[in-house]
Amino acid sequence: MHEAAGICIAIDGPAASGKGTVARAVARLLDYQYLDTGAMYRSVALLADEQGVPWTDAPGLARIAALLDLDFRWDGEQLRILLEGRDVSRAIRAQRIGEGASAVAVHPAVRRALVARQQHLATRGGVVMDGRDIGTVVLPRAELKIYLDASLDERARRRWAELKVGERSGTLDEIRAELGRRDAQDSGRSTGPLQVAQDAVVVDTTCMSISEAVRQVVELATQRGARARSADAGVEVGAEPGSGLGPDPGAP
Repeated sequence: MHEAAGICIAIDGPAASGKGTVARAVARLLDYQYLDTGAMYRSVALLADEQGVPWTDAPGLARIAALLDLDFRWDGEQLRILLEGRDVSRAIRAQRIGEGASAVAVHPAVRRALVARQQHLATRGGVVMDGRDIGTVVLPRAELKIYLDASLDERARRRWAELKVGERSGTLDEIRAELGRRDAQDSGRSTGPLQVAQDAVVVDTTCMSISEAVRQVVELATQRGARARSADAGVEVGAEPGSGLGPDPGAP
């Protein structure tokens, strides 16, 4: 265990399972560093798109990943993603860029570059990291591994609701089909596939609110040595665009 800074918490799961929303809230409640690994792959996809580098160009994508200038900053309760100094928090959540993230993630050279950075950032402990291969590849010795899941129908409903709020298009059937394709791509890739770590705790959020999911993860973390702030610490656990879980019915 990382005595000074805290434990390492790995949260994996498929798209729209709520892992980003839950991971952010858990990090705030524990006063831990939060690393959104999905934002890293999305940022590579966005930058490649802007530079005209195809998502099939492994060497070109690897160069972008190796030189990626990315920073995570809290703005109140909102996490801002800064790519080369500019706020891309909303831009990387576009549906097309999400598809691009899955496309660039299949390239081993891209994954090696980003995994090395993720592992370096977690060396001191006191970190919550979410993605698809955190517990199996990035942090195989994490003190707590969570696999956050939900039914495909529920994940599609959540993503559809998010798109409606953002006034973006897409029918429920189209979104369900796209999530199914992403699941197959993420689970079938040769490097760092989406899978449940042998020692992970599976949390099914299909019928859970955000608060319920966060509470369960925090309880598991405290059992493994993390020290949680008071539940009344004023940390908001509302969802952000692209985060998976819908608005918590118990939240103000």
